[in-house]
Amino acid sequence: MDAERTHRREFLKQLTALVAVGSPIAAGEAQGRSAMKTSYDPAAKFELKVSEVDFRRTLAGRQLMARIYQPQGPGPFPTVLDLHGGAWRRKDRLAEEPMDRAVASSGVLVVAIDLRLSDEAPYPASVQDANYGARWLKSRAAEWNGDASKLGVYGSSSGGHVAQLLALRPRDPRYAAIPLAAAPSLDATVAYVATRSPISDTYARFQQAEKMTREAMIENNRIYFNPWATIHEGNPQEILERREPVTLVPMLIMQGALDDNVLPAVQEKFAATYRAAGGVCELTIFEDSEHEWVAKPGPQTTRAQEMVKAFIARQLKA
Repeated sequence: MDAERTHRREFLKQLTALVAVGSPIAAGEAQGRSAMKTSYDPAAKFELKVSEVDFRRTLAGRQLMARIYQPQGPGPFPTVLDLHGGAWRRKDRLAEEPMDRAVASSGVLVVAIDLRLSDEAPYPASVQDANYGARWLKSRAAEWNGDASKLGVYGSSSGGHVAQLLALRPRDPRYAAIPLAAAPSLDATVAYVATRSPISDTYARFQQAEKMTREAMIENNRIYFNPWATIHEGNPQEILERREPVTLVPMLIMQGALDDNVLPAVQEKFAATYRAAGGVCELTIFEDSEHEWVAKPGPQTTRAQEMVKAFIARQLKA
């Protein structure tokens, strides 16, 4: 039995790798075989192996890293890419560790990557990192017993903004500007996006910062969106309103009712616009919750973790 299990695991890893680099094996056939092997149960509990690997080195020489949350079990496991927040200017792959651990422990390979910060490079640098990250993870998920045939993305705050742009414009040549030599035929399409407090309307957020006289937030916007016109060009709300050609994947938005950084009304407008464009967008307002409520243990944090796992389960069954 052990020999048979080992043989099957190696076969699935090889199959995933072949599909990732453009093997003539039909992607649909590979996904079907993988689905027979993998059955995701959001209530499951797995031990985790947490490790770090080099992600990519910036032109300035800074090494960006990836943190791997790998469930310990037969797998292969569904795979999620985590994009951190921090107003585009701070934080790193560790920002959403509680959420990453909670999701991974249910049987999901979660990979959190560093993104370039706005002081290093303005928009669209972080979106380019995310686009490269999606392709990179598709090419390497099998190494960590992951199945990236339905790659999901989780993004928080400004990371939610980046996740939305990644999903809406997966083949945008500006976003796909970083080549992946190991698998040049891959694209950055994703199957679904889960977000917490995403900056779905960049200009509305800037206006809110001005209204609240939050100088640091105002400065963060001006540094990232340089030239300033990109605050409109890279605005998910305005992209939909302009009726640009986009890819609409199922999206989850979790929003704090007490958030005066990204207002609930802005999320409601975005969700309605997304649905009107033909997409599926689930929006939940969390009462008594501020912008970063998921960073603190509590019932609403647990509820958010369970909501993300349930959302993933629905997308894998679709």
